[in-house]
Amino acid sequence: MAEPSVSSTGAMRTVFADAPLRSGEFEQFRMAQADSRALALGVLAGAAGISLVIVFFRKIGAGSGRVLHLSRSAGSLGLQTSQAEVLDQLGALIHCVSELREEVKALKDALPQLQDNVRDQLRGRRGDDISAHKASPLHRTPSSRKRAGVSGRSERQSSGEAESEGGYITALTDSEEDESEDDQKPLQEPVDELTALLRKADRLHTSNGAEKAQGLNALLERKAEFDQKCQYLWRLSRAYADAHDFALDLAEKKSCAENGKTVGEKVISINPLCAEGHQWYAIHCGLLSEYESIQNKIKNAYLFKDHLDKAIELNPEDPLSYYLLGRWCYAVSQCTWIERKIASTLFGEPPSATIQDALHNFLKAEEISPQYSKFNYVFLAKCYKDLGQRSQAQQMCDAASAMSIETNEDEEAQKELEALVASL
Repeated sequence: MAEPSVSSTGAMRTVFADAPLRSGEFEQFRMAQADSRALALGVLAGAAGISLVIVFFRKIGAGSGRVLHLSRSAGSLGLQTSQAEVLDQLGALIHCVSELREEVKALKDALPQLQDNVRDQLRGRRGDDISAHKASPLHRTPSSRKRAGVSGRSERQSSGEAESEGGYITALTDSEEDESEDDQKPLQEPVDELTALLRKADRLHTSNGAEKAQGLNALLERKAEFDQKCQYLWRLSRAYADAHDFALDLAEKKSCAENGKTVGEKVISINPLCAEGHQWYAIHCGLLSEYESIQNKIKNAYLFKDHLDKAIELNPEDPLSYYLLGRWCYAVSQCTWIERKIASTLFGEPPSATIQDALHNFLKAEEISPQYSKFNYVFLAKCYKDLGQRSQAQQMCDAASAMSIETNEDEEAQKELEALVASL
């Protein structure tokens, strides 16, 4: 076998010497291919990550948009509510200012008449001017605002402020509170001349001694002015009865009784429903019976009873009428047979009454007004004595003795009481 030549051997060495180089290149190629794959994967991962980030931010953006939209909606709703409240308050303020302007205008208009209105009120005149004054803003006292302010203060105002009727806020000062308290006090009405005269007549009638007799002259001085006034006339009739008691002359007594009866008759003609007119007319009929004939005495007795019954019907709470009717019943019960016969002859039927009737009326007077008079107790004792009830009669005598003597009538009652006690 032939041995290879040097040239072929060298060529083979050259070929095999190059073989390792190709193998390194292959490794390099394979590494390059792996790096490319890694790079591609990295690019893909990066793209996916970027996509996720983009999607995430889009979702966040959409959510934040919704949150922003909701916050904007809530803000606009709150703003609308606040605007509505402000508008309401502004409307109320404008309304209050307009009312305040009207009150100020009315106050300015009323100021020129203030002096005349005050003068008219002090004089006690009652007219359209006074009514207009009461309706004017000048007559509005701070008390109304004070009352309205108290309610507003309890809700939303401080202790130093209050809301008035018009809605505007006013400060309540101490001077306004003092003025409101003064305005709440009723004004004292001026007394007219007739009222003053009637009060004076009543005071003189209830007085003792000679002062009581002055009532007639005080009334007669004003007779021309008040001759048609019922309240004046029945007091004049009463004053004639008082003058009758103080008169010393028999003719003067009879004159007082006659004049008093005439005045009483006039009272009844003016006002048939005047209880006092009937009462004092009956009293003067009784007084005249002391100075008249037997025929007129019986006639006056009938008139006395009829008008006393009418007075009691009109005023059933006057003890004087029951006391007088008791006196009439007791007197009639004591009439003799001859007096009854004369009465039946003149008038067809004589007046009739019993001790029980008299007792009933005296007890009624005592019921209405306890300790009404000394004479009432004396006649109660007489009734009980005539009925055979001596113990009750003694009690009435004791009650009469306990009462003091103040008038002429009391002196007469004391004399009859002493005689009655002696008979018991």
